[in-house]
Parts: sequence; C-alpha cells; structure tokens
Amino acid sequence: MNVATRVGAPESEDDAIARTPYQLPQSADLVGDIVIPGAIGDLDGDDRTWIPQSEHVSFRPLVLSVSQGYYVNLLRVRKAGVLSRHRHTGPVHAVVLRGRWRYLEHDWVAETNTFAFEAPGEVHTLVVPDDVDEMITLFHVSGGLVYVDPFGRPTGYEDAHTKLAAARAHYEAIGLGASFADQFVR
Repeated sequence: MNVATRVGAPESEDDAIARTPYQLPQSADLVGDIVIPGAIGDLDGDDRTWIPQSEHVSFRPLVLSVSQGYYVNLLRVRKAGVLSRHRHTGPVHAVVLRGRWRYLEHDWVAETNTFAFEAPGEVHTLVVPDDVDEMITLFHVSGGLVYVDPFGRPTGYEDAHTKLAAARAHYEAIGLGASFADQFVR
C-alpha cells in the first residue's frame, strides 16, 4: 500500500504498522543529523552566521563534510557583477532561493526557484545581473573548485576544508568561538 492511498483513510492495521517508529538500534557508526531551523526560510536572520568572502559576497554553511569531500552552503551576493570564474572537480547541485544569476559561458539564467546541475570539469564565470540587489543560492558542491583566469591558469582553490577554516576564523573573530563551526562538520 502506498502513502497516497493511506492519506485520509480510516486507520487500519497496515496504518498502525506504517506509523510505528523503527524498533531496532541505529547503526553505531552513524554521524549525527544536522537540523538548522529557519536555514532557508529565515534568510534575513542572524547575519553573524554568514561568513564574508568579500565586501558583498558571503556564505552560510549548512554541511561541511570534510570526511566525504563536499559542502552544502547558502551563497549570498549583495551587489551585481562578476563573482568568480572556476572549474569544478566534482558535480554541483544548485537551487536559487532569491534573485538571479548566470554564467558567461551559457545562455541559460538561474532565477528564483531554479535548479541547476553543473558537471565536473566545467569552467564557468558566475555573474549577478545589474538589476539584482541580492542573490541567495543553495549550493551542494562535491569536491572542490579551482578559481582560474580566462585561460585556465589557477588563481585559487576552495573545498570543504577551506570553507571550514574560513568559518572557524570568522566565528572566532566575532565572538561565537571557532567551535561554533563544528556543528556543520560531518
């Protein structure tokens, strides 16, 4: 019986079984869940949780998986312009929550409520259009990204480890303590 047939129907023995929590112990080697109330719905909340990358660009960590080499964060840009040119070492999944952005190398535009998949190895230049006051996108980045010049020469690097280091430094500097970042580490 699927979930759709149970909704609104009188409770049966099957329903009672379906509503019974798992009765065995969870695996001892599981890492803890991360639950961040308001992480997406309250984007205008405590600005201290946003780590500045430049004057108008910041990120808010959601998961920093140093053990598996990926990170999930919200990226916020509060001024139009070219953000970065970079190559991904792994796949990237993005969901635009506010605003709009595009890549110079593509003809599509990522607007609010847009999902985008970016293939490993692709190089692109992220631009926030002039008429956008604020862009916020949830990015799930596997591996890292290499910042490059227009001819592919590396100019910088970012991954879960560098994101964690930036988060720890920021939280320490603002008085929350470096360990505040540990809640995002898996």
